[in-house]
Amino acid sequence: MILIAIGANLPGTHGEHPLAACRAAAEALRGLPGLRVLALSPWYRTAPQPPSGQPDYINGVARLEGEADPAWLMARLHAIEALGGRVRGERNAPRTLDLDLIDLNGVLRSDPGPVLPHPRAHQRAFVLLPLADVAPAWVHPLLGQGAAALAAGLEPQGIARL
Repeated sequence: MILIAIGANLPGTHGEHPLAACRAAAEALRGLPGLRVLALSPWYRTAPQPPSGQPDYINGVARLEGEADPAWLMARLHAIEALGGRVRGERNAPRTLDLDLIDLNGVLRSDPGPVLPHPRAHQRAFVLLPLADVAPAWVHPLLGQGAAALAAGLEPQGIARL
């Protein structure tokens, strides 16, 4: 299974609400050749992590099936981000769209990038809670725990289902 986290906290290129940008990104995932979207989580409003004073995010997770080269898939995700007005800057900066490859069929990869599974996914309720919605049986390939168990071990992070 392929898991992609979707998020945004700034208006899109045409001033649309971050939720609209996330929905558009989810729809764009349906156009990836050789992959099929099987599930899309409910959307969540989440406080930025780490706390920074920036606007809240909208987050969700898509579950796909198929085979893809990790670098190829990341390039496609970056292209979707660019269409959504994403400008890459400093880490954890506000953004119009963010697509993170969380897991790619259990592949373990550190170099060349992308690192798989995503190196911080297990620390983020905004990834784990929607991930549990679309893949309740998923187990972190390195930590051996499911999303719900990992989320239960986190400090509160300010997350609510829309």
